Amino acid sequence: MAQVVAQTERLVAASPQRVYAFLADYRNNRPRILPPEYFRDYRVEQGGDGAGTVISYQLRAGGRDRPYRMRVEKPAEGGVLLEWDLESSLVTTWTLTPAEGEEYTLVGLMSRWDGAGGIGGFFERMFAPRALRRVYDDVLEKLSAAV
Repeated sequence: MAQVVAQTERLVAASPQRVYAFLADYRNNRPRILPPEYFRDYRVEQGGDGAGTVISYQLRAGGRDRPYRMRVEKPAEGGVLLEWDLESSLVTTWTLTPAEGEEYTLVGLMSRWDGAGGIGGFFERMFAPRALRRVYDDVLEKLSAAV
């Protein structure tokens, strides 16, 4: 199976520490940046602040609905948050890179998963990244406005 990758990035006018604190608050802040046309039934199942948090939601992208149940990890010091789907191979990585003297943050958002095989996998590799990138661009736009 080939890996499928969807990614985008945006420069945000806030320090990496401020952006990280905002993103790590899954209970209060995270719902504010999830466009309702894509994300439904968002809830915090465990924790709510950074590593150890478990969230679930329905994602609508590319005309398909898919349930996700994600566990949050912070793999090392610095601006990285990982969200692992407990039911599939999907991993979403938030990367925060200081820019312009730490007054700005380059926020990278990338998801990677094992694609299906055959003709279905071909279409998944062709269309899913574009659909998910559109969703992630909206999320990053909302993040930029919120911080």
